[in-house]
Amino acid sequence: MRLVAGDASAYRRGMNRPLFQPDFTRRRPLRRVPLRIIVPNVITLLALCLGMTAIRFGMEGKFNSAVLAILAAAVFDGLDGRIARALKGTSRFGAELDSLADFIDFGVAPALILYMWGIAQIKPLGWFAALVFATACALRLARFNVSHDDTSQPAWTKNFFTGMPAPAGALVVLLPLYLNLSALHWPLTRLTIGIDIAYMLLVAFLMVSRVPHFSGKTFGRVPREQVPLVLLAGATATLLLFTLPMETLIVLTLTYFALIPFSIRKARMMREAEGEEGAAEPEDR
Repeated sequence: MRLVAGDASAYRRGMNRPLFQPDFTRRRPLRRVPLRIIVPNVITLLALCLGMTAIRFGMEGKFNSAVLAILAAAVFDGLDGRIARALKGTSRFGAELDSLADFIDFGVAPALILYMWGIAQIKPLGWFAALVFATACALRLARFNVSHDDTSQPAWTKNFFTGMPAPAGALVVLLPLYLNLSALHWPLTRLTIGIDIAYMLLVAFLMVSRVPHFSGKTFGRVPREQVPLVLLAGATATLLLFTLPMETLIVLTLTYFALIPFSIRKARMMREAEGEEGAAEPEDR
């Protein structure tokens, strides 16, 4: 095969070229992520670290510190979403990271803490209850994530959670530990441990059930005349958590349980009102 002069020079240039030569002309510039998206994710990671630290405290027998770490994780979990919405920094990555952190903070950590605290004395049933609670938390979070894609839900449903939310379930399920660490000194006998296991299974059932619970996400504004009362209540609750943490958590847990019948009634009233409006709509037309 003969090559003309132009082809021969081109052939020699091709032979001198490296076999794998990177094409820098096709490299895309790195995409910069805004700080308003990073900040909520950092808060979520702090909550995850607190959940893992709570497990470490449980392994060391420091159950007071473990409870406070779970409480702090719940506070950070409530802040990250609100900060993301305020900064307009919501993202799919942040939502997935939040769910993974919630499973550790409010599913795995409380189950292991209760197991290491006392229910391990009845090992088959105690470990079974821990597994059921962690599984219920995972199912609860999965259902919550899927519900975001359902646009057919009525507007009133945003006022309620379907089933007990994961942060509330984590704080509520630790009630036997609060009773033990408080002035009541809930004993650790086979009878009381059996009650603790049954209570743990009850909370797991409430998490995966369809029972409506009030959602705090809609409480965004306070009437001007009620601002001093709200500030006083918040300051009082904070001071009580610092001075009498376990007793305050007992009261908050019992109050949360007392609100469940009211949330069921309110949701039923809204559902019935929507049904009546839907039935009257064709007549108006």
